[in-house]
Amino acid sequence: MLVLFTDFGWRGPYVGLLKQVLARYAPQVPVIDLWHDVPVFDAQGAAYLLAAYAGEFPAGSVFVGVVDPGVGGGRAAMILRADGRLFVGPDNGLFDRVAVRAHEAAIWHITWQPVRLSASFHGRDLFAPVAAMLAVGKATPEQLGMAAPLVARDWPADLARIIYVDRYGNAITGIRAASLEDNAAIGVQGQTLRRARTFADVPLGQVFWYENSSGLVELACNQGSAAARFDLKPGDGVTVSGETLAVIGPG
Repeated sequence: MLVLFTDFGWRGPYVGLLKQVLARYAPQVPVIDLWHDVPVFDAQGAAYLLAAYAGEFPAGSVFVGVVDPGVGGGRAAMILRADGRLFVGPDNGLFDRVAVRAHEAAIWHITWQPVRLSASFHGRDLFAPVAAMLAVGKATPEQLGMAAPLVARDWPADLARIIYVDRYGNAITGIRAASLEDNAAIGVQGQTLRRARTFADVPLGQVFWYENSSGLVELACNQGSAAARFDLKPGDGVTVSGETLAVIGPG
């Protein structure tokens, strides 16, 4: 399957234009819209989101990742193979956490060139056709690019800030809950939040933090909006207090 992960949003033509290329090159391959409202321009935050959610998809999946504020500039285009999945997109850190946390990973910088390559829409003109060719087995990463070293960015293993706010007002952080003790407290906007298992375990209107279904620390309010309560937005920092565990394994 082909999996889309972008900051395009649903307004305007961008998602549709991306998908028409996939339909043209790989008409029999299912296309899954994982995320199109990743916070714009935030490749670092998106990297922690993608790493948490990519594992939901089986080996053989091909991801098209487009959070690309440097499009048309000096950044390379890349293919990452990590634990049997392929990721196609800009070499700007978007796939960094996936690569670092993988048991096996390899990178290629894309050298294949389409007939049409606009300066500002590599998602449509480069990443989509490359991903489609990989998905149908028409080409391999070695045929489309040149092997490159895997060099991790100097980013923390877990990111102590808000990286996404959903429609309910739940605020997802880049912290893996497995790295924390149950008694760890999350500090946000001068308030302290304690852990609960789920919404129904706290009174109506109470704010808390919990481990969301993909393993990340999420700030929430039972039948309310944690984001509205604390005026939270992506990029806002959080703190961790209490007993914490060192993260086991790579970042």
